[in-house]
Amino acid sequence: MSLTSSDPRRWKALAFISMAQLMVTLDSTIVNIALPSAQADLGISDGNRQWVVTAYALAFGGLLLFGGRIADLWGRKKAFIVGLVGFAAASALGGLAGNQVLLLSSRAAQGAFGALLAPAALSLLSVMFTESKERAKAFGVFGAITGGGGAVGLLLGGALTEWLNWRWTFFVNIPFAVVAALGAWFVIREPERRSERYPLDIPGVVLSTLGLVALVYGFSSAESHGWADTVTIGSLAGSVALLILFCLVESKVKMPMLPLRVVTERNRGGVYLSLALAIVGLFGIFLFVTYFLQVVQGYSAIRTGFAFMPMVIAFIVGSTQIGTRLMTRVRPRLLMAPGFALSAVAMLLLTRLEVDTAYTAVVFPAMLLLGLGMGTAFMAAMSLTTHGVRPQDAGIASAMANTSQQVGGAVGTALLNTIAASATATYLASHRAAEPGAEAALRARALVDGYTQAIWWAVAIETGAALVAWFLINAGRPGEASGDMNADGTAGSAKADLSVVLH
Repeated sequence: MSLTSSDPRRWKALAFISMAQLMVTLDSTIVNIALPSAQADLGISDGNRQWVVTAYALAFGGLLLFGGRIADLWGRKKAFIVGLVGFAAASALGGLAGNQVLLLSSRAAQGAFGALLAPAALSLLSVMFTESKERAKAFGVFGAITGGGGAVGLLLGGALTEWLNWRWTFFVNIPFAVVAALGAWFVIREPERRSERYPLDIPGVVLSTLGLVALVYGFSSAESHGWADTVTIGSLAGSVALLILFCLVESKVKMPMLPLRVVTERNRGGVYLSLALAIVGLFGIFLFVTYFLQVVQGYSAIRTGFAFMPMVIAFIVGSTQIGTRLMTRVRPRLLMAPGFALSAVAMLLLTRLEVDTAYTAVVFPAMLLLGLGMGTAFMAAMSLTTHGVRPQDAGIASAMANTSQQVGGAVGTALLNTIAASATATYLASHRAAEPGAEAALRARALVDGYTQAIWWAVAIETGAALVAWFLINAGRPGEASGDMNADGTAGSAKADLSVVLH
């Protein structure tokens, strides 16, 4: 039996779920700005420093599908609380770490527990808010936090590092986790669960986890060692093989960890793909704007964080005001496709960056457009990730949404950073002989040239996200017959499966 919209605790529950989602999302970036201080304090080598970021991404991205299925088996509320408690413990370990082994272990543990609580949080929303207008508001809040949390992490990381020290980028998670866990314990009431139990798909767990870990590791290796590196090629090739084998296994076993119906349904498949593409561009922009402001224009860490605030504010407006107000009136693709297209325009504006470009001339308007576009699109996308899914698949459908974003982030950071580095090297090689004695100025121009070359790729990828949303997603607005699912969660006659589209 599902929760009714008359449950007075659902809005309180949303507050605690949103708090947990913010904690997980900002942790993907909060440590980045604190990393130089942590590296100096613990004596971490340049070769190992990337693992402070990569360990979190590997565990989080690699275990998301497993975490989603555990939420379906255990119960969403239980998985959510266990994930929060574990995340708090891992954060305490990181803050107290006296050497790099403990720090890296804590980051991996944060990722693992984050992979448990993130899909549980999204699937809880899907069953707690069933009335279309309330669902729009709830997912507007959730979408704003999901999309803006990374930028908030940059701001918070800079403030904590500058005013306290790097350890507080870990300790700050503890009150978030404790309050959210206590709130969930007393407030969240999950629908009654079906009495039958089904076994965990162990082959699926192993293959999906190894495949996703190899994928994230491969792209992380590409960022630091290049695409031609043996480890990079081996990891990506191994990932493809493992994930293909995973799909074959899931199509054969009786109780698969990832029922293929979750991803082959046209609208959810379109959401997962468009989200992944959108995040590729978004993470690239985070990276290049951060480097442009700090390295080229000499901004401090905290000033850089504040430079992203217009995007965060615009994201909240786009998600909670524009998206929420229109979600019940128009089809989701009419929010997602224009939202991603507006984000592409914002990125196009950033291709005009030059060494002496004023923040207010280019970066500020680009941040506003990017926030409005992403906020509007993300709200609609988040609401579709579990729309009409079978109750027993809600956790895994939520996990797929998170997985698409994690993979998109890993791909975006590695792909676009590699393009930028190559363009910078080419610029230096072609201009150094003609400009002797001006190394600092030449280096700055080369960096900006690299950033803008990579941003052109981000524009193309973001445009691809808009096209996927427009042509693949055909769900109706909430409550519209042509856009609804059947009672069993399968697509209705107006919803073609991806297999039909692809063939």
